[in-house]
Parts: sequence; C-alpha cells; structure tokens
Amino acid sequence: MCVALPVKLMKVEDQRGVGEIGGSTVRMRLDLLPEAQVGDYVLVHAGFAIQKVAEEEAEDTLRLLKAIEWGNQLR
Repeated sequence: MCVALPVKLMKVEDQRGVGEIGGSTVRMRLDLLPEAQVGDYVLVHAGFAIQKVAEEEAEDTLRLLKAIEWGNQLR
C-alpha cells in the first residue's frame, strides 16, 4: 500500500523543501512539483512532493489520521 501525507511547505531551496506535519519536520524533493511555494500543502510520498492540495482538504485528512491514531491508542 502506498500512502502520501499532506505536509505544509515551510521552506523552499532549489529543488528541496522542508515541511511540517504534526510537529515533525519533513524534508522532500520538489522535482515533480517545481511550482510549489512556501505555505502550500503538498502530498509527500517517498520523499517527493507529488501534488498540491487545498488547505481544507489537507486539514480534513490530517484530522482523520489523528482520529485513527486516537482510536488505535484506545485498544
């Protein structure tokens, strides 16, 4: 199974980016998404930003992932 996570892009330098998700720093390549800018939400898979997503969609996905995490902790 492949999973791409929505990450908020915080820094862009050449074809590399640094983002944040859940308080963690994520480093990524921007070769496949050169139009990405600081503040954008991007889907990151295997260290590459592969698609821009709307902020609302990214936040909905992050809320769902958090709910799944909480559910697993209750078991």
